[in-house]
Amino acid sequence: MAHCSIADFYAGKTLMVTGSTGFIGKVMLEKLMRCCPDIKKVFLLIRPKSGQRAAARIDEITSGMLFDNVRAAQPNFKSKLVPIESDLTEPDLLLSEADVKLLQEEVELVFHVAATVRFDEKLSLSLRLNVHATRKVIQLCRGMKKLQVLQHVSTAYANCDRSKIDEVVYPPPVDPYKILDAVEWMSEDMIQTLTPKLLGKRPNTYTFTKALAEYIVVEEGRGLPICITRPSIVGASWKEPFPGWIDNFNGPSGIFIAVGKGLLRMMIGDAEAIVDISPVDFVVNMMIAATWHTGVQKPPSIPVYNCVTSPVNPARWSAVEIVPDLYNRIPLEKVFRRPSACLTKNPMAFEYFNMVGAKIPAYLIDCYLRLRGKKPMMARMNSKITKMAHTLKYFTTNTWEWTNQNTAALSAAMSEEDRKTYFIDVRPLHWPSYLEAYCLGTKRFVLNEDMNSLPSARGHIRMLRNIRWMFNTFLLVIIWRFLIARSQLARNLWAFVMNIFFRFLRYCRVTSTIARVH
Repeated sequence: MAHCSIADFYAGKTLMVTGSTGFIGKVMLEKLMRCCPDIKKVFLLIRPKSGQRAAARIDEITSGMLFDNVRAAQPNFKSKLVPIESDLTEPDLLLSEADVKLLQEEVELVFHVAATVRFDEKLSLSLRLNVHATRKVIQLCRGMKKLQVLQHVSTAYANCDRSKIDEVVYPPPVDPYKILDAVEWMSEDMIQTLTPKLLGKRPNTYTFTKALAEYIVVEEGRGLPICITRPSIVGASWKEPFPGWIDNFNGPSGIFIAVGKGLLRMMIGDAEAIVDISPVDFVVNMMIAATWHTGVQKPPSIPVYNCVTSPVNPARWSAVEIVPDLYNRIPLEKVFRRPSACLTKNPMAFEYFNMVGAKIPAYLIDCYLRLRGKKPMMARMNSKITKMAHTLKYFTTNTWEWTNQNTAALSAAMSEEDRKTYFIDVRPLHWPSYLEAYCLGTKRFVLNEDMNSLPSARGHIRMLRNIRWMFNTFLLVIIWRFLIARSQLARNLWAFVMNIFFRFLRYCRVTSTIARVH
């Protein structure tokens, strides 16, 4: 194993990838093309979307800035990418007989990354995408004559009903085969009614179906060379292809942007709870290295890798409270209120502050927009953000303990050069610097805001600050004048303060006049 580097292992190989248009899939494809330049071919199973064929979708992705470094080093890298139209929601993945034959004749390494990551997805669709599709991918792999490794991407929260999660596949919450059969004849209303009972202690359909998928991998994949990678909350990149790369509103990104826009000022969460964010480049490196290790080592059982940061470099949710300060220094454009946010464990406190600090202002702004003949949008945005806060409450108020011995063993098996190229040691990760790059990434890559407009955005923040100060001062004056100033002492004090204030104004005027004369 010491004589086979990761790049050498991938050299001349033919890969199949599902989910290459997703966040993890795109970054993984870029990393493979950049650091394993001798890969022979990559088949990409892609669903046509919005009238775009598979080839057009891949061309759009690989023409973006994410692949700038790859294009510079390998101008012809696209010739290795072979898009195949597929739909994971269909019974046979919508693959033609010719495509199945081609894949089973040529593919050596499979990365099954595709999944629905929506927490509020209907159970029927989540089962089709996360469980049934996994079953069909494994069945496809069974016919691959040259298969060396099948990499299945799960989630660290698949077993979130446990406080301690080891690197093993646990028994499923229900029999996945029975539930797959049941949804075939049950109506959508019946499935929706049964969903809460089926989920049990799990908070959503995503974690539930990913647990079922792991069991499917073990049962259906007996005898196949398989490894499972479980990333935690996948966030912006740490180092590659450049710090802070992010292209979606999922997970922390949506929260950060809502805070930066001034739309979210309080979250339900425990400041002392551990937050486990895994930078996407760390996740991708783990997937690539785990596949290499499985292909070279050929372990007798399926290795599971908890791709997490908290065992070696823990961070608490209190660290995220620096986000408003970061957005005040690097503000977003068209901010509604100055960024400010805090955490509370009390749901009633969240509802109160959301009502006073967000919902009522949202309705007032919508009234103003209607009067100007514009489309109201603030109340709808507040509703979405409130729903997001409640959806994430389970993850912001609980703490899990993950073991990661397999990750440590994987790092030890890599050469020094590979450890630098495919870094999976997150101990040097500095969370404040990472969060700063993350916030900047949401501005540059998600919202596509021009950094040259930063002075204007800062001016807007200053204006909002001044408005707030003026409002607070006016409110204080009103309270003092009509509620407190009832005694003669209070009136005398008020007159004294006003006298000092007007003297100061006269002094400023005289000083200004003298300066102009001279």
